[in-house]
Amino acid sequence: MLRRWIDGVSLSLSWLTVLPARGPHDIDRTVAGRAITAAPVAGLVLGAAAAAVSWVASTAGAPVFATGLLCVGVLAVGTRGMHVDGLSDTADGLGCYGPPERAREVMHSGGAGPFGVVASIVVLGIQAASFGALADAGGWAAILVAVAVGRVAVVLACRRGVPAAPGSGFGTLVAGTQGPLPIALWLVAATSAAVLTTPATPWLGPLAVLVALVLSALFVRHCARRFGGLNGDVLGAALEGTVAAVALVAATAL
Repeated sequence: MLRRWIDGVSLSLSWLTVLPARGPHDIDRTVAGRAITAAPVAGLVLGAAAAAVSWVASTAGAPVFATGLLCVGVLAVGTRGMHVDGLSDTADGLGCYGPPERAREVMHSGGAGPFGVVASIVVLGIQAASFGALADAGGWAAILVAVAVGRVAVVLACRRGVPAAPGSGFGTLVAGTQGPLPIALWLVAATSAAVLTTPATPWLGPLAVLVALVLSALFVRHCARRFGGLNGDVLGAALEGTVAAVALVAATAL
């Protein structure tokens, strides 16, 4: 059991970060499911890096928004930018007309359309402004939690009952791999840790996390209907949106 958990964490770090972690050589749906279950662990690593950078920048006297942009940049580099790309592609897919096949074609075209550009600016702008405000107020824990909760949204998105989109290699590996137990455990962990995001109003953080995750799950369900199933781009969009929502509430509650 321990070895399987270690393999899942290693593969999750290999998939979701730039860290030189090595997962199992043979990857099937069972192994991929373990990696998705461990996705919030990768979020903790990335969140710690963003919090550390924000602390250094804030301590050095960097402007608030510049500090937030540095956090966003560190997260983009730390994830190879794939979640931001997923956010942009998903927005373009949702913004086009036509059947699911046409939407998937737009998503896989390789370029960024107007919907994708605007979505990226809005979501990443909210993240940067919120991270900067949190850093200025010493809310390092809130930054870490927001980034980790974004990865809990990925676990929830891969819940049973959500099919993979046709032609999606990654979606075929991970869609429907998460049962009630890992989802429940990460929900409890996320809502418990969320108390740290709004220390002045301890109830607000957990409520914000639950609402953000529920909205993320509804968003994923809508995308699955629109695109004919789940793919990696939708996971990226759900992740980035959840991070922005949690960080925004935490920053607003300062």
